[in-house]
Amino acid sequence: MNHVTTKTLAEIYLQQGHLQEAYEIYKTLAEKDPSDEEIQQKLKELGEKLQTSPASGSLSREEKIHHLEKWLANIQKRRPN
Repeated sequence: MNHVTTKTLAEIYLQQGHLQEAYEIYKTLAEKDPSDEEIQQKLKELGEKLQTSPASGSLSREEKIHHLEKWLANIQKRRPN
């Protein structure tokens, strides 16, 4: 990742609905500190939400479309009218 990976940044992504980005940050943090239970829990929860596990690493076409539609809805909400 090209940016600083912190729990705070992951939480911001979560609040904005960017689950995949949050997941990637938590995954990086988990690799750095596998004993952090909070990170492990967040990673597990996000993996379930994304319907993927760290081992499988890919989403179906329908799941990708669903996530992209959610991102688009979030972007459209933030656009000034």
